[in-house]
Parts: sequence; C-alpha cells; structure tokens
Amino acid sequence: MSRPLLALAASLALLTAPAFAQEAPAPTMNLTGTGEVVAEPDMATMTSGLVTEAKTAREALDANNSAMLEIFKVLEAAGIDQRDIQTSNFSVQPEYARNNDSGVARITGYSVSNNVTVRVRDLENLGSMIDAFVSVGANQINDISFGTDDTTALYDEARRAAVTDALAKAQLYADAAHVTLGPIVSITESGGPVPYVADMAMMRVAAEAVPMASGELTISSSVNITWALTDN
Repeated sequence: MSRPLLALAASLALLTAPAFAQEAPAPTMNLTGTGEVVAEPDMATMTSGLVTEAKTAREALDANNSAMLEIFKVLEAAGIDQRDIQTSNFSVQPEYARNNDSGVARITGYSVSNNVTVRVRDLENLGSMIDAFVSVGANQINDISFGTDDTTALYDEARRAAVTDALAKAQLYADAAHVTLGPIVSITESGGPVPYVADMAMMRVAAEAVPMASGELTISSSVNITWALTDN
C-alpha cells in the first residue's frame, strides 16, 4: 500500500476510535459556618465641636478658637490622653445672601467650623463629658460609637465558633446523605469578622449628665469550608 493510502487509513482509524471516558470529578461538600461573640464595650469614639459666625472671617475664627480652648480644657480635666484627640472637619466658609431684585449673591459674613474626634476610654464619664462640652459652647456632637480597645481575642473566638458551626453542619449533612467526610480541601474566611453594637440595654447615667447607653458589642465571623466526600 502506498504511503498516501497508509496515512489516510491511519487518519480514518483515529476518527472512528471510541473516545476515552473522562473521570467524574471527585465529590465535595461546601458549607458556610458563622460564629458570634458578645462583649461589653470598653471605649467610645465621638466627635464634638462648634460652628461660629461673624461679620468677618477673623472675628468668626477668634470666637471659634476661644470656644475650642474651653473644649480642650474639658478634655484635659477628663484625663483624655493626647493620642486620643484629633482635630477634624475644620473649615472657614463665607455666608451668602441673594438679592431678590438683581439675583446677585453677596457675602454677608463668615462661619468657622472646628471639631475634635475623641476616644473615651472611661465610659462612666462619657455623659458628663458631653454635658460639659455643651456647657462651654459646643453646638455639634455626633458620630458616637462604642467599641473595644483590643478586639484580637474576640475575633479569634468568633472565628473558632464559625469553624465549629461549619463542622457541625457538615457532619449532619454527611450523616443524612450517607456519605463520609474526607479531608478538608479549602478554608476561606467570608468577609472577615464584623463588629456591631446590639441592643442598647446597659444604661450609664451620671448625675446631671447626658444619659448614654453603650449596649453590647457583637463580633461576628463567617467561614467557608470544602470537604472531599467518600461513599459509606
């Protein structure tokens, strides 16, 4: 048989040969576990300051500076460390008025805004401090949030709880499906631990102070685990 005929026969044999069956992928189980840890907050972060207005920018700034010095005195008297005090949202802005006839806007004065963001580590004094801020002229108090100074141990506990939850679910499903859990193929954290303040149930009230509720801080974690499976 000539060489061209041999090549053609070989090609036809390859085309008509049965395809090899592909192996089915190994069965796996993928589940998500969640864990939560509840703790009492031991610190709060808040922003306080004031807005002052005057005919000139100089007058508005001087008035603001005087009032802010009093706020810093309150912080010093409360024993707030310098590392826990940070100036924020400082601005000097003109105030405008529009002429109804001409529609032309003109500057009628100036406003100065100045705030400090403070970490308060003694929650028993938080209400008294806010009351003192208002007494010395603060007209802006916002962004009060509660937390803990060191969340590392809480995060680790929430992660362990999430893994325990995933393991329990996996064993339940394996028993129900009559399969056996094999080795863990992968473990991934879903989004990472997240802190949030739950019900504000623990009231902290000082004499003649602003009532404050610190609530409970909940640290949550979510983990995704994949197991290999074998038949029973």
